[in-house]
Amino acid sequence: MATFDQGFGHSGWSTDAATATIGLEGVVTGWSEGARRLLGYRASEVVGRAAADLLVDREATGFSPVGSQEWSGAAVLRHRDGRRVELTLHAHPSLDSAGATQAFVVTATTGTADSERDRRMVEWAFAQSSIALSTYSSASGAWRLNAGAEADPLGEARSDEGFLRCVRRVAEEAMPMRYEGFAPAPPAGAGRQRSWIVELWPVRDPASGTVAGVGTAAFDSSEQYAARQRLALLNEAGTRIGTTLNVNRTAQELADLAVPRLADFTSVDLLDSVMRGEEPVPGPVDAAVVLRRVAHQSATEGGGVPEAAVDLGGVDTYPPFSPPARSLTSGRPVLSGANDPDFVRWVTEHDTRAAVVQEHGLHSVMAAPLRARGITLGVAVFVRGKASPPFQQDDLILAEELAGRAAVGVDNARRYTRERTNALTLQRSLLPRDLPKQAAVEVAYRYLPAGSGAGVGGDWFDVVPLSGTRVALVVGDVVGHGIHASATMGRLRTAVRTLADVDLPPDELLTHLDDLVTHLTSDDDSVVRELPYNGGVGATCLYAVYDPVSRICTLASAGHVPPALLLPDGTVGVVHLTPGPVLGVGGLPFEATELELPEGSLLAFCTDGLISRERDVGLGLERLCEALASPVPSLETTCDSILKELLPESPADDVALLLARTRALHADQVAAWALPSDPAIVADARAQASRQLAAWGLQEAAFVTELVVSELVTNAIRYGDVPIGLRLIRDRTLICEVSDASSTAPHLRRARTYDEGGRGLHMVAQLTQGWGTRQTPTGKTIWAEQPLPVG
Repeated sequence: MATFDQGFGHSGWSTDAATATIGLEGVVTGWSEGARRLLGYRASEVVGRAAADLLVDREATGFSPVGSQEWSGAAVLRHRDGRRVELTLHAHPSLDSAGATQAFVVTATTGTADSERDRRMVEWAFAQSSIALSTYSSASGAWRLNAGAEADPLGEARSDEGFLRCVRRVAEEAMPMRYEGFAPAPPAGAGRQRSWIVELWPVRDPASGTVAGVGTAAFDSSEQYAARQRLALLNEAGTRIGTTLNVNRTAQELADLAVPRLADFTSVDLLDSVMRGEEPVPGPVDAAVVLRRVAHQSATEGGGVPEAAVDLGGVDTYPPFSPPARSLTSGRPVLSGANDPDFVRWVTEHDTRAAVVQEHGLHSVMAAPLRARGITLGVAVFVRGKASPPFQQDDLILAEELAGRAAVGVDNARRYTRERTNALTLQRSLLPRDLPKQAAVEVAYRYLPAGSGAGVGGDWFDVVPLSGTRVALVVGDVVGHGIHASATMGRLRTAVRTLADVDLPPDELLTHLDDLVTHLTSDDDSVVRELPYNGGVGATCLYAVYDPVSRICTLASAGHVPPALLLPDGTVGVVHLTPGPVLGVGGLPFEATELELPEGSLLAFCTDGLISRERDVGLGLERLCEALASPVPSLETTCDSILKELLPESPADDVALLLARTRALHADQVAAWALPSDPAIVADARAQASRQLAAWGLQEAAFVTELVVSELVTNAIRYGDVPIGLRLIRDRTLICEVSDASSTAPHLRRARTYDEGGRGLHMVAQLTQGWGTRQTPTGKTIWAEQPLPVG
């Protein structure tokens, strides 16, 4: 709608407006350039004529200059070219110096009276709108506000540089934009912080199309902003709560997240049964309840938690009427405060709590139960002090959501702690507590379970004394973690000890162990499918036998990392083994490697958890060699030094480390004879043994030793093949060994009354503390062991 200027003086008009001056007689006395553009008549063609000549219908306007005052109305005028022009006429009286009407100034606008009323209604709507509306003039830089904008914080936003930049961009780029503003934080108790969204759009001149200014409309978005803040807090809770499988840490993460964004003080208390790892009773908790403080946080500057009435680790009894107990009883969050009689009673009955509430002005509290999987674990309490407004219902919903998410994390941590404790108990019961006494090697060991994230694994180690003062050194690792891995480890360790008692060579022992793992995998299929770890029973193992007489160490590996070796001269390196397949593959051979070790050599056996910090196993073994080469006073100190050098603070996998420093039996501790296959030599063998015992000062053992030598040599001559050998070893015990070239092993049997034989081995078994047979590359060896005489 085109609008023409209505502001005239007494005898003039604007050259841009469609105006005319009409005398009291109805004759046109003045005609503007705007009127010419509107109706096409030049002033010379109109001035002096009756104004009514311009009307299509003389009677239609109802306007008569005689006696009239100000008048507005619609009229249809005839254009110079004959077409009809609908206009709205406004007649204003022009007064002389005496105040009498001498003429009328008539202004014409296109459209109807209704259109004019609509235009005015737009202005009224702008002024009276409940929405904060304003306009900015690009030419003058002036703002025009309606009543809603004058009372709105938008007035403060107009001094904000960010908002002003937005206004300038809209004016310059002629593109609508949106701006979000925030009011300063409200004073204590005044409610939540206000925010609003301002829509800005360019205002164009209808005639030229240029941007004349900027229009704005501000909408209160405080509720939406608060809702976004709550959603952001919940989203953050998903990443910040439950980051570890630790009950106390999870509770502290909830307290840290809630302060200060939701509360000024937050505490988390749990049932003692949860802290003990027991299964809490399902459902809500009844009546008064005893809880233990596991976490709290405060927004107080300077650190510390001055609002806490209970110390961390402390126990408090919550009466049935207190907000925490009511929350636990109902299983729902509770909103309370200074206007709640139960809150006042709860505070006043506890001297410390009453003093804290008084000092810090604590006036509003929410208690939300920690419940997960139908089990109540504890309660989270959120408190606001005198510097914050009271909690609202929306805050209670948020507290319930946060407590629910924290409860799942606490329950996961509780379940993990219980399972881990059970697995560790099982694992420790299966690992050796004290290594057996033996003279072949000096040993030290360390075992570290994995950190809190991985769970208990299946690493193990063992030291098994063998016949002839030899010793077996074992280290292994079951794939996976948890009780299943620990149980499998126990079965494999038992199997290794059983096979070691048979005195099998390392490569043969691993072959039998591989068959056992294959059977375990097939037998456990139905069970394994129901377990979290369902990857089979794969395991690695390194088995070594060291003989202190020959100083030979024989090793065989089933997919296990090789040991590191430190020689007495300081040379250090990794033992080069022929690697065998992982146990459970089946059908592939294992090969043994023999090393002759100087006395005092140090072997370091480990599981891959020790070197897994390095992605490259070779690099990890190099670091192990470097740590092994560092001079240390004892094997125990060496163990600690290696762990410190190679492990992070919290290992991701179980770690087993076994150090063994070799010893040697010298010539004065071993006596050996080669014997012919002749029964007559038995007496000579007894005599040689007796003389050797006398040289060792063991005459008290001569009687039993002669009986053992006589029986074993007789059996070798009668049932075995040449060569036949006799050997006596003096160490912690006295060992008598007879070897021959036959692989047939003798066995005990019960002799009948009239049998001529069958009593010899039975007598040997009765007189000694142990006897047995082991296979050798050239046949077999029968041995008998007896304690040394006292003194």
